Amino acid sequence: MLLVSHVNAMPNTLNWTAYGTGTSGNAQIMAISQLLQEKHGTQSRVIPGENDTMRMTPLKTGRVDLCACGIASYYGSEGVMMFARPDWGPQPIRVISTSMATFGLGMAVAGDVEIDSIADLEGKRLAYLRGDDALNKAAEAYLAFAGLTWDDVERVDFPGYNAAFDGIISGRADAAITTTVTPAAQRLSASPRGIQWPELPGDDESGWQQMLEIAPYFQPHNVTSGAGIDADDPLASASYPYPIMVSNADLDPETVRGLITTLVESFDEYKDNAPGASGYALENQNMTWVVPFHDAVVEYYRDAGVWTEEMDEHQNALVERQTLLMDTWERYKADASEDEEAFISGWMTERRSALEAADMNPVF
Repeated sequence: MLLVSHVNAMPNTLNWTAYGTGTSGNAQIMAISQLLQEKHGTQSRVIPGENDTMRMTPLKTGRVDLCACGIASYYGSEGVMMFARPDWGPQPIRVISTSMATFGLGMAVAGDVEIDSIADLEGKRLAYLRGDDALNKAAEAYLAFAGLTWDDVERVDFPGYNAAFDGIISGRADAAITTTVTPAAQRLSASPRGIQWPELPGDDESGWQQMLEIAPYFQPHNVTSGAGIDADDPLASASYPYPIMVSNADLDPETVRGLITTLVESFDEYKDNAPGASGYALENQNMTWVVPFHDAVVEYYRDAGVWTEEMDEHQNALVERQTLLMDTWERYKADASEDEEAFISGWMTERRSALEAADMNPVF
């Protein structure tokens, strides 16, 4: 086990937001909170949030120190989707740690559809979830892996996630994006249509390049748990961390140092205490991901001898990107339209122009 330091000043109380009670993300934070109390006497107050707004707003306002968030933390860093609204904008998000578990995100396809690869989705009926930008973006990224777009499939709109799988089971659609362990995927697997998961071969360099142009937060992942997936025959697919433990850039470095030290050096003491907690293992941390680490985390990894020059260059580029976006936001909103729709449209145009001028991929 990596050992760097044991004496860290931790606060008496840490305030968190996390996914709702009953979720694996919430259970993980509760297990980590118990460990922090045992090691440092730190009490944790965990506020469950049922959606991205409820989880991210307390972090924005300073009501909490940390958020065990989903991919909304990336969207917040970028100032897109819900964060393109006048009351949001790019946020100074910093990663503390992430969890990569045994499940993944995949394209669930009805088992009776003839398909050998993602490319065979062409002409098939793909679910589009109204109001769920994140999952629709994921579906777009999966299509891009095979050089396809929404124009190459028959888009079938559904009011929500469960409705989409009801639609596949009843024969009104053929596929939908989902995490492999959801009850919805299990329902499809148990239905007369069954389930199959097209692979994303890790050695398909052009496919991955096309996918990451659309959604750079994905990474290759061998999935060993999920509906119809055999742990002894992993599915070559994609995933991104869940949850993503983030703070704002100005969270006290001593607090962050104590937290990352505990997460790394006491890993064996909590890894089996909640579903997915083993995903926080040091070897699962992507040091060149899409959101910058907190400075104190960088310092810890540097002291541990695992932080490289390449990681440092990547970190600096991410901070530069975030700074550019936040500065652009401040200039833009000074004279922006008061109409929300016009505000968002204008911001996305201004954002793209600023990033392209700096030779950075706008993504959105």
